[in-house]
Amino acid sequence: MRIPTIDQIAGPRLRSLPRTQKWRDQDARRISTAKSLDKLIGIARTSSAICLRFIGRASLLTAAALYGQPAPNITIHWDKVIVVSKSTPTLQVVVNPRLRHGDPLSAAAYKAVNELGADYVRFVPWLPYPRLAVAELEPPTPQETSWNFNLIDPMMKDFLDATAGHSTILNFSTLPAWLFKTGQPVPYAPDPDQVNWNYTQGTELRDSSGKEVGDYYARLVSWYINGGFTDENGVRHRSGYHYKLPYWEVLNEVDFEHNTTPEQYTERYDAIVGAIHQVSPETKFVGLALAMPGVAPRFFEYFLDHKNHRPNAPLDMISYHFYASPSAGQTLDSWQYTFFDQEAGFLNTVRFVEAIRKRLSPETRTDIDELGAILPTDNKPGDNIPPPPLYWNLAGALYADLFIELSRLEIDVIGESQLIGYPTQFPSVSMMDWTTNRPNARFWVLKLIKDTFHPGDQLVKTSIGSPDVVAQGFITPAGHKLLVVNKRNHAIEILLPDAEKATALTVDSEAAEGPARSVNLTGERIKLEPFAVTVVSW
Repeated sequence: MRIPTIDQIAGPRLRSLPRTQKWRDQDARRISTAKSLDKLIGIARTSSAICLRFIGRASLLTAAALYGQPAPNITIHWDKVIVVSKSTPTLQVVVNPRLRHGDPLSAAAYKAVNELGADYVRFVPWLPYPRLAVAELEPPTPQETSWNFNLIDPMMKDFLDATAGHSTILNFSTLPAWLFKTGQPVPYAPDPDQVNWNYTQGTELRDSSGKEVGDYYARLVSWYINGGFTDENGVRHRSGYHYKLPYWEVLNEVDFEHNTTPEQYTERYDAIVGAIHQVSPETKFVGLALAMPGVAPRFFEYFLDHKNHRPNAPLDMISYHFYASPSAGQTLDSWQYTFFDQEAGFLNTVRFVEAIRKRLSPETRTDIDELGAILPTDNKPGDNIPPPPLYWNLAGALYADLFIELSRLEIDVIGESQLIGYPTQFPSVSMMDWTTNRPNARFWVLKLIKDTFHPGDQLVKTSIGSPDVVAQGFITPAGHKLLVVNKRNHAIEILLPDAEKATALTVDSEAAEGPARSVNLTGERIKLEPFAVTVVSW
């Protein structure tokens, strides 16, 4: 039995997201004893694992060098289909100041999104920047309301322009603080670019019926799809916007924010969905968006049970997240094992969640809409020092491996996180280089996969004689394809069937911050550079 660390249980977002003093004190009492035990276990586990991996790796390399150990062989059974893909690769766009209209990084990022042409792109204005995420920051009075879209609209328009012609998932995840019972008004900075991690306070809505929170979202949605709305005092606010709204995701990481229970979330979901449906009947909905699905099974059991909802409440899709998160002090040579070990644990969570979904609501689809890695240096002093260049290739390889495994599990949407990060805002999760304004390897891996693989492709039985490489054959309308991922920080040669008839594209360190490069196939072999993600075509 693999014993999880406290870091793995708590999750990167929980460690990074400041909370009220009450919750910080409770957290400290809850995990102080566990941390002491975890350190002892971690020392033993890490020491033995490093020794075994070093000895094993050295033995393999020595044997290969001295005795000419053959390259691993890929076997592809093109006549044995294991599953038909339902999976769409995509990404999420998180609102932060560098995404604001006019920033060169924002312009470059949206150009990349437009050229990518993905569906189900997720857009999330969220809690660190209330002025960029909340359209009514003050509670209404009989004299006036505070509705204001001046800062929100330019970012929203840039996103919708970049994704025009493709489906999107919108999630204005941060509720106005005044909707909750709090001891005093929750402050927010006058500077829209100033971070505020303490905005989401309170656990109980001041209107327990949920009507007030539903009305807020109905007006917000109407602003963008119906040309405007009528506020609480009967005043008409006109926008002139008539966008399409195919999907709306209801709140985000509710297992963290506002300490929401499954019962509270389900009530709020039904209230919000019901209100939005009144103004946008065609919209479909995504629920849950859990940060830590592995420690919150009751959310799935309760939410996916239709009897816990209002009559006819739609359960179109559920979502949840995964970030690999190494411990402080680890380096790239450790990350190459940590990332994929944690991925294996997450995939077990996916199987468990899928069993619940299929039992309670088999018609509901699944969107795993935040996938990535968060380094322990993020959002701390010194996070302006970028990780080693190969980190971006490793994180890209992690997403490619997740795409293979989640496609095998018939997950509908597989979303990489996130378009823009930078120092103080989860820099290790970025798909853009904030110093050059160019897409990094994580973006180019997504584009290679998105351009090659689509729902309806047939996955065939594929095997490879190495634990360091993962491979999956696909039968596509464009021909036979093979997605190959090198999970290790060293080059690997593999034997490739019918190599003389094939072509290959790869994202690796030699491609740098550019798109997938063409690879020469030598004889029956193909060389995979460290953390290479390669598509072979016949």
